[in-house]
Amino acid sequence: MQVEVSEETAPRPDVPDRGVMVWDPLVRLIHWGVALAVIVNAAIVSHDSALHLWAGYMMLVLVGVRLVWGVIGTPFARFAAFPPSPSRAIEHLRAMRRHEMDVHLSHNPLGALMVYNIWGTLLILALSGYMMGTLRFFGVAWVADLHEAAYIWLLVSIALHVGGVVFDTWRTGVPLMQAMIHGRKRIPPDKVI
Repeated sequence: MQVEVSEETAPRPDVPDRGVMVWDPLVRLIHWGVALAVIVNAAIVSHDSALHLWAGYMMLVLVGVRLVWGVIGTPFARFAAFPPSPSRAIEHLRAMRRHEMDVHLSHNPLGALMVYNIWGTLLILALSGYMMGTLRFFGVAWVADLHEAAYIWLLVSIALHVGGVVFDTWRTGVPLMQAMIHGRKRIPPDKVI
């Protein structure tokens, strides 16, 4: 979602930080619910336990709801606010190299690509996990290998995601982690939205 620079969005060093409500309660609930399901399945329960299965189902339902919410949800939750665009991501990298500090209310272009990557990876994990429990695919090596590869890729993606949040918070001064807790992005007065 592009926001035109106006009196409200232009840098204003003479006013305190601007708080903009970006992440609605459903987006935040889904984000932290998926994070919990991943932690439970990755670090707490055995891969062959019933809890592993149910945490996977919970994660699948949450991702499904989030995908629906991306069509009908609040403005910043909609896919239109953060379309997947490799060309925009490359331009964002170039802007970062030029030390431009524009703030994106929804996901920045790199963050948008990561979000779609994580959702796709979670769906592959859920599908391959389900397949492993069926008679047709039980014990089939490529299904188990796909599940394992998706799990490893998810861990890499999560590490990159967390690193990106930390880096972008440092770079822009916008505390992104807090925004995913209370929903408001605190935009420093010297930043353009």
